[in-house]
Amino acid sequence: MEILTLTGVLAGSLGLTALARRYNLSAPLLIVVAALAVALIPGVPRLELEPELILTVVLPPLLYSTSLESSLTNFRGNLRPIIALGVVLVGLTALAVGFVVHLLLPDLPLASALVLGAVVAPPDAVTAVAIGRRLGLPRRVMAVLTGESLVNDAAALTLYKVGLAAVAGTAGSIGHGFLVFLVATVLGIGVGLAAGMLVVLIRGKLDDPLLESAFGIIVPFGAYVTAEHLHPFSPDFGGSGVLAVVSAGLYLGHKSLHASPATRMQDRSVWASIDVLLETLVFALMGLQLPFVLDGADGAARDNGTLAVTAAIVLGVTMLVRIPAVFLSSYLPQTLRLFGKEREAPSWRHLAVVSWTGMRGVVTLAAAAGVPLGTPGREEIQLFAFTVAIGTVLIQGLTLPLLIRALKVQDHDEAERDAVEELAARRAAMDAALAKLDELLPEMLSTVDITAERQARLHERLRRFVEMRFRFAEAAISLSAEEREASPQAAYAKARKELLVAQREALIAERDARRLDDEVLQKVLRELDLEELAQSSQLTSRLS
Repeated sequence: MEILTLTGVLAGSLGLTALARRYNLSAPLLIVVAALAVALIPGVPRLELEPELILTVVLPPLLYSTSLESSLTNFRGNLRPIIALGVVLVGLTALAVGFVVHLLLPDLPLASALVLGAVVAPPDAVTAVAIGRRLGLPRRVMAVLTGESLVNDAAALTLYKVGLAAVAGTAGSIGHGFLVFLVATVLGIGVGLAAGMLVVLIRGKLDDPLLESAFGIIVPFGAYVTAEHLHPFSPDFGGSGVLAVVSAGLYLGHKSLHASPATRMQDRSVWASIDVLLETLVFALMGLQLPFVLDGADGAARDNGTLAVTAAIVLGVTMLVRIPAVFLSSYLPQTLRLFGKEREAPSWRHLAVVSWTGMRGVVTLAAAAGVPLGTPGREEIQLFAFTVAIGTVLIQGLTLPLLIRALKVQDHDEAERDAVEELAARRAAMDAALAKLDELLPEMLSTVDITAERQARLHERLRRFVEMRFRFAEAAISLSAEEREASPQAAYAKARKELLVAQREALIAERDARRLDDEVLQKVLRELDLEELAQSSQLTSRLS
């Protein structure tokens, strides 16, 4: 029954995603609201969130895919704000929430309160990135948000383990906790880089796009499990599976520029589908946990009023502590230096948007669900974590688009800068192709028995082909979106597509008339599909 229920949840979530994309809505918000409504229907089968399933099966591929898509150059260029938000702010949030809860509920041990702080500390950037991409946030803001999401889970889960050890009475001093974090970081990054280098080596020997993509699917799981089970010194010290996955993804994404085009296309298709499937499941599971949280609240040794007020305060602290931290980390003079270089402070409008992108996700719920039985305040931790996760997604997720539009943070000059860079890159590519043509063609034609006149015509034809592609791209770049739709290039592309459709229909008709075998049909169709794909827009991934 659970498999059937899970299949139904996936199907419904994908349907809602399709609806959201059609009407330009936020898919995560729509899925969460629908899941909350379904969870309240009496008699609906319950689907409980399994922490191990989320942390070992769902989280690694999502982080890995994001890392593959991320620019290692941009990640390094924004390292300071990424560390400030993904590590320092996570620690500050955990401490702030922990001490506030301990003050409100003095009978709750401080260690349990700090576990709650670690649980609610890491934001999930999926919703923020989806909204930002749709509304055109500047690339640097998007790079910081994406980079933060890659490292904050590692920081929070390490603090979470230290907090649980303190609850169990097995934790050492603050220095011990810092050493645990340091070892987890070093081992995690080391395992990830080793995994990435091994994959590059193996892929170089395969030369088979299908096998290379299939092999790449196991990378996040292998890196995560290896790092998590690596304890070279003692059971207290292990690697961070999250950092292992992130470092492997960043390394392989950087190296993918040298992979074959077929492998890159295959990887994009595979991971785009995996992303959408897992992200829809994640947001549906968040809303469907409502009955379990309510059951836990009924079993808590406190009245509902105290729980409701405390949950609201925890939600408020979690959201509000991020706002001054974002501004202070950007404007304090000593933080404007990175490796001795002065960096221009970002606009306050950009910082305001970043400070309001603290939506929590399924990692918060998974960590809360994974709190061991018998932990003091376990029911309260799960209730408060659910309140923070759902509250931030609904409150900040619904108001973030309004904030982006009100502050007008879109970088309208970014498109112009991109056009200049693209044109320069295409010109450099054309010059390189023409230089290579002048170098290779005489040698190649020397082995062919044709006249000098035909050689010259062939040489000129190839030069015109390269130059024509550049002129088409140059004309398209210089046009606005409206002009581009009415341009000769658009008419040419539309005509090519119609011709491909006609060819495809003719081939299918031949097959239906039993004059063409299915295997031959599939071979020719693949060629037509690749030709159409070459002139179509890029694959869309994520819930945007």
